[in-house]
Amino acid sequence: MSKNKFISVLIVAAVLLPFVSSLLNFYTEWLFFVETGFSSVFTTTLYAKAGVGLFFGLALFTGVMINVLYANTRRFPYSGITIVGGGNFRVQRDDAIRLVKPLALLVTGALSLFAGNWGAQRWEEVLLFTNRVNVGSVDPVLGKDVGFYLFCLPFLELLKGFVGFVLLVAVVITALVYYVRGGIILTERSASIDVAVRRHCALLVGVFACAVAAGFYLDSFGLLFSGNSAFYGAGYSDVNSRMLTYRVLTFLTPPAGALLAIGIWKGAWRPALLPPLVIVGLYVIGIQIYPGVLQKFKVAPNELALETPYIENNISFTRFGYDLEKIETIPFDVDTKLTAADIAANDATIKNIRLWDHAPLLKTYSQLQQIRTYYKFFDVDNDRYKVNGQYTQVMLSPRELSYADLPSKNWINERLIFTHGNGITFGPVSRISKEGLPEFFVKDIPPVSLADIKVTRPEIYFGELSNDYVVVKTKVPEFSYPTATGNINTTYSGTGGVPIHSLFRKALFAGTFQTEKILLSSDITAESRILYNRNINQRVRAIAPFLRFDTDPYMVVDGSGRLKWIIDAYTYSDRLPYSRPLQGGINYMRNSVKATVDAYDGTVNFYTSDPNDVLLKVYARMFPGIFKPLSAMPADLRTHVRYPHQFLQLQATMFAAYHMTDPKVFYNKENLWQVPSLGEKPMEPYYTIMKLPGEKVEEYILLLPFTPSKRDNLSAWLTARCDGENYGKIRAYTFPRDRLIYGPKQIDARINQDSFISQQLTLWNQRGSEVIRGSMLVIPIEKSLLYVQPLFLAADKAGLPELKRVIVAFGDQVVMEDNLEVALQRLFGGKKTAAAAAAPTELPDVKTSPAALAKEAMSVYEKATALQRQGNWAGYGEELRKLEQILKRMAR
Repeated sequence: MSKNKFISVLIVAAVLLPFVSSLLNFYTEWLFFVETGFSSVFTTTLYAKAGVGLFFGLALFTGVMINVLYANTRRFPYSGITIVGGGNFRVQRDDAIRLVKPLALLVTGALSLFAGNWGAQRWEEVLLFTNRVNVGSVDPVLGKDVGFYLFCLPFLELLKGFVGFVLLVAVVITALVYYVRGGIILTERSASIDVAVRRHCALLVGVFACAVAAGFYLDSFGLLFSGNSAFYGAGYSDVNSRMLTYRVLTFLTPPAGALLAIGIWKGAWRPALLPPLVIVGLYVIGIQIYPGVLQKFKVAPNELALETPYIENNISFTRFGYDLEKIETIPFDVDTKLTAADIAANDATIKNIRLWDHAPLLKTYSQLQQIRTYYKFFDVDNDRYKVNGQYTQVMLSPRELSYADLPSKNWINERLIFTHGNGITFGPVSRISKEGLPEFFVKDIPPVSLADIKVTRPEIYFGELSNDYVVVKTKVPEFSYPTATGNINTTYSGTGGVPIHSLFRKALFAGTFQTEKILLSSDITAESRILYNRNINQRVRAIAPFLRFDTDPYMVVDGSGRLKWIIDAYTYSDRLPYSRPLQGGINYMRNSVKATVDAYDGTVNFYTSDPNDVLLKVYARMFPGIFKPLSAMPADLRTHVRYPHQFLQLQATMFAAYHMTDPKVFYNKENLWQVPSLGEKPMEPYYTIMKLPGEKVEEYILLLPFTPSKRDNLSAWLTARCDGENYGKIRAYTFPRDRLIYGPKQIDARINQDSFISQQLTLWNQRGSEVIRGSMLVIPIEKSLLYVQPLFLAADKAGLPELKRVIVAFGDQVVMEDNLEVALQRLFGGKKTAAAAAAPTELPDVKTSPAALAKEAMSVYEKATALQRQGNWAGYGEELRKLEQILKRMAR
């Protein structure tokens, strides 16, 4: 093969390979959407991309070529081209024309492809515009429905930017054509422009002036997204100076552009420049100079009076943007009158106080239940179940396969044999063994259940650690789990994945995943299936890229014992006027969707959790049938839906300031809150089971306390309800402002100042152990607050964390004991309560042998221990008093 032919082959390959790769990926994606049952989403998106891309590509091509073709029809009396700086270099007109026509067409075509690709990426904005709905509320400044800002304004700004780009391209290419054809002559001293060129330029200037006017019109809406130090959105200066100026510029710019175009048409350059200079001057004065003067000399001295209506707008729209309007504020008159009877009456709350922190528990699970090095616990999730008939808060962690830790890495091991994780580790949040380790409801491989929660399908083919693809139903048995006598194998029996029953399918996936082994492997049969997009986060994003998904999916055991993932999804926008944005610009967000993924077959479903969300309504119109009502979710999954802690954290950040609905209070920041911090990080919301004030039964809630800004005492606590019909309801319980309620940092300081506790911590640290202080939990019970913090000990940073002590604070008392029950007994066991108002029965003072007394003491002790395990604090205290009397008699 000659050198030239070889180069030609390389060029063809370089052009074709990206195209072939894109075609393979396209068909692979189509098969994925067919497998998951969302082919309509794929086709809708495809048609939208193709249609929008074609529209913008053709629009640019048409707009530019009209000008280019017109320029090519003009004839000029010059014989060549003069280049600035030299007059000896000449190109004949015919040669130049032969070059300029195909070059202009080629450049315009390339730019049209670029515009088409750019437009295809804006398919979502176009579909939001074409499927828009009215929100039903209007902005108070311009009177536009909020839907205009969410759906129309982004599209109009898109068009404005595109028109400006088309005009720019048309001017540049047309000017080059005219230059080549002799319509524009450049010399060392001046430039000569033909009359036909000048008139063409005048028309383009007129069109450009209309585009600029449209830009000024849209910029007036953009003022509602401006920010200043006091609040977000248009203020007094914006409305009374900038907005008025933009409206004036909108009406003056077209006639100014027309006058400029007429001047260019007639060749009267100097008079023609006056109108544009007036527009520029008006812009500088009305947008830049006058607002600053107005702000400094009128607004600043009277800021509260003048800005009050605009602060009200900011408060109202920010509360709407983050769904803060639904938060019910309730006074919480806290006291310190908690008794042992109250503790006993709130037994379910006490038993479900989370002692096991996520990070220490993850290390403990990894060392106790990982079983093999190639298994890994990636995260620990918090949920609630009916365990043996009791409503119980649990910690659950899936045992996934870690491909990075496989002992032997090769294609057969990674793709055919080691295909899935296996089972879960599942236990209560508060129970501790004698060794300071967690107790389990479900453990080991295969899953061993110590309660009435059964896992019947433990294989995890779709998870958070899954690799990109595996092939199942091959001639090679899949590894299931190890035993003492050998490995147990399995064969996939699910419906997930895409069949690879033909040579074409093998070649397709071999090209997609860039490995010839899929094509050449004799282990792959006509029954084989390929599972891809196995990472659950990537899987749901591939189907619904317009949603934002929570970074903390959690696993659920359904009623039949299958493992399912639940992922919270959010609609969002950065186009809500007056709403204060987050970092990144988002100022509207709703947790409107719950996605579920079957860990065995990858089945995906999307359920609507907020049917009132206006963005979700539009997406449902864009993709009919993709969202199911929450009532369609199986009941055994619906009982595990929870309010996302990340979303409540976001809402709490905003509610800290926007609970103040009075503009004066908001402006002065008289009651500004903050999320308390322990160390460098602010506290995170935590799940617990408790009885809310005024309610009769315990429920699963999400809780987060507040402190006043730059203060450590508590000011309120925020709770989101998760169960049944109360799902999504949020309450803010506010403390009286006339008394001190200890905050987490103040309790932490009291713990550090306790001589006994500080000595113990110092002693443990000196012995080489690492003391890990768990999360500080604030637990409301009746009208009082308990503060609970677990202490973990580990031999070193890589050691096994053991829960050794529990610190409980109430009022001015702080105690540290081996477990929560003993700590509560120390705090409340000695108090007379309604349940134990009668004095303990005195034992008869009779002569008894020491052996008999010892036997009696042992009997009382065993009964007390049994009552302690049952959580019967009143009975436990009674038996301790009996034991004390027996010991006194033995000491006589």
